[in-house]
Amino acid sequence: MDYEAVIGLEVHAELLTKTKIFCSCPAKFGAEVNTHVCPVCLGLPGVLPVLNKNVVELSLKAAVAINCNVPNECKFDRKNYFYPDLPKAYQITQYDQPVGKNGFLEIDLNGKKKIVNITRIHIEEDAGKLVHAGSDRLSGSTYSLADYNRAGVPLVEIVSEPEIRSSEEAKLYMEELRSILVCAGVCDGKMEEGSMRCDANVSIRQRGTEKFGTRVEIKNLNSFRSLQRAIDYEIQRQKDAIQYGERIVQETRLWDENKSVTITMRTKEEAEDYRYFPDPDLFSISISPEWLKRIVDELPELPTKKRERYVKDYLLSDYDARVLVNSTDLISFFEESVNSGLNAKTVTNWLSVDITAYLNEKKLELKNTKLTPQNFSELLMLIEKGTISGKIAKEILPEIIETGESATKIVERKGSTQINDTSELLKMVQDIIEKNPKEVTDYLGGKEKLLGFFVGQAMKQSKGRANPEVLNGIVKDELNKLR
Repeated sequence: MDYEAVIGLEVHAELLTKTKIFCSCPAKFGAEVNTHVCPVCLGLPGVLPVLNKNVVELSLKAAVAINCNVPNECKFDRKNYFYPDLPKAYQITQYDQPVGKNGFLEIDLNGKKKIVNITRIHIEEDAGKLVHAGSDRLSGSTYSLADYNRAGVPLVEIVSEPEIRSSEEAKLYMEELRSILVCAGVCDGKMEEGSMRCDANVSIRQRGTEKFGTRVEIKNLNSFRSLQRAIDYEIQRQKDAIQYGERIVQETRLWDENKSVTITMRTKEEAEDYRYFPDPDLFSISISPEWLKRIVDELPELPTKKRERYVKDYLLSDYDARVLVNSTDLISFFEESVNSGLNAKTVTNWLSVDITAYLNEKKLELKNTKLTPQNFSELLMLIEKGTISGKIAKEILPEIIETGESATKIVERKGSTQINDTSELLKMVQDIIEKNPKEVTDYLGGKEKLLGFFVGQAMKQSKGRANPEVLNGIVKDELNKLR
């Protein structure tokens, strides 16, 4: 039979607040275990939650950014379940009156636009984190320890309709959602730190039918690669199971990155198993038209509009525009550089290739380096003037990123200026021609690709300092004289 996948995503995005949702503990990632905790987030008896207003404001921004309908009122509920990372034995969340409903976002699938509808967005507190000893996963660990630093960190959960049909669509949806939330200043999008992660609900059905198959949830996918691989595996697992007459069980599974398989975690609960009820310690939230209007007015330009503007105003390709818009650091650096008079395409090429590659290698963020639009502009000006070659610029770029020293000073100190003197280059080329008679004969005999050999030898001898354009002309002239 021909089967199709039915996929819905539940994305959890931690909000960019300084403190937790119901207490004044820091919400910062990376602290020593169990140091950002207090009686409130540890769920000790007698404590009361106090709502962080900034959580609501950021949640409203997220709801508007993904085109949700925002109600006049929303409220908090208790979701009751026991797990070691949940110290209160219930999670404060939103059930029947969330902060937003009926939204959507658009993805670009091989040049075709597809709308993915969003069921709801709701506010909730994060749980703690279990650290599994002897393994990086629950399966195979000898024991687990609880770190409650994350307990009470505010997040929004964004639930899509089951309208996604492949792992590629799921990745595109997740990428676009991340870009929107980061652009809106709602979440930092650092999936490797767990500040944005995803649960994927996957089922299959015979193509052409309307009835859904049995749904399996894959928990806590924290990279685009893991999301795609886990969905692809699960689709194939379910197809194989049906082919061999097995019954698909509704359950929660984990993705084992090392083994590239999903494994059973627990049978799936239904909503009634959580015994939701309104939280008696928290008032409902009234969202006035004035408040909502201020939120809308404060929203920055969102990714779709920004990409369209970059393509129209700066003549960038859609691909280049997408690379830039995926990072607020790249956006601000690009716009400041272009506004100072630099060529948009040149800036984009450096940002998307050399600068990004270095940052990824060193695991750095652009904002945490010494590279600025000002010292970057100076580097490009040296290339434009012919003082240095592009090759030399790439060699000194890491030093500028790390130290912030001006390109001019680095070039002067290293003696890396470009050789433009035709007499110096001529002497170098004549020497190379004299030392390589066989290659000269072959070139004159028709193997004109050997031109690159002579240019390469000259560049090597000059340690990359020869002006490539001038050098090419001299090499051609000297070889043609021998015909």
